Amino acid sequence: MTAPAIDVRGLNRSFGDKHVVRDLDIAVQAGKVTGFLGPNGSGKTTTMRMLCGLLTPDSGEGVVLGLDFREQARAIKRRTGYMTQKFSLYEDLTIAENLEFTARVYGMDDRRRRVNEALDKLGLASRRSQPAGALSGGWKQRLALAAATMHEPDLLLLDEPTAGVDPKARREFWDEIHGLAAAGLTVMVSTHYMDEAERCHDIAYIAYGRLMARGTIPELIEGSHLITFRADGADRLAGELAAKPGVEMAAPFGSALHVSGTDRAALEAAIAPYRDRFAWSEVRPTIEDVFIHLMNRAEDNFR
Repeated sequence: MTAPAIDVRGLNRSFGDKHVVRDLDIAVQAGKVTGFLGPNGSGKTTTMRMLCGLLTPDSGEGVVLGLDFREQARAIKRRTGYMTQKFSLYEDLTIAENLEFTARVYGMDDRRRRVNEALDKLGLASRRSQPAGALSGGWKQRLALAAATMHEPDLLLLDEPTAGVDPKARREFWDEIHGLAAAGLTVMVSTHYMDEAERCHDIAYIAYGRLMARGTIPELIEGSHLITFRADGADRLAGELAAKPGVEMAAPFGSALHVSGTDRAALEAAIAPYRDRFAWSEVRPTIEDVFIHLMNRAEDNFR
């Protein structure tokens, strides 16, 4: 097995009296797509910025791309592509001008050829003269990805890159990400979409600065020890069942209701009064069930 692209331990960062990232250990294998999930305000963006050298950690040690992530931050920056959550290119410049500017920032040679290759690769050539500010969300996303990868980085960090983008554009974006990973690029992507989490090779779940779970989707589901029962037509019972002992989640799915918890006896006792009205069946928990379960166990460090 090759050395991890990211292998950092004891990562900490505070802003004033808020301890945003707490003793975080994270390792990401080269050539993998790792999903970085967690509720808002959990330190995902802060962690990414520390890993690529944009933010100095309070403490921590380890390597990113074989380099000391504290002492060699400048070298790591040049080998990393970072796509921010908010579109951060110049909206009054054209697509081609934005890419030319990015090429100059990285000191790239033969810039015209590289810009044309980036435009062709992501299907932007016919729009090269269009102002970036006039693009739809999906096309802005393509432009941002082109800018983040045109210097051929070894590591790509994506911070909620598909927020507000339609399903077709999201799927096309993920096809491109897997194509880049297949060519050897290591990708770490934060997302709130469960279908996107399922497209990652593995997942790291952070809640309020602490790493809560790590592994593949099947591993996280099995390791959660969640038991879930489903009943069709019982969706209006969600509030009532959520208050029952042993019920950690009661979530409507259309007209069906999923009731989950880790104590089988308590769950069965909770749904027992409703068995004569609804047919209950045990189902496999979803990854969304697992993440809600983890979130419920976490302590909000801003509270």
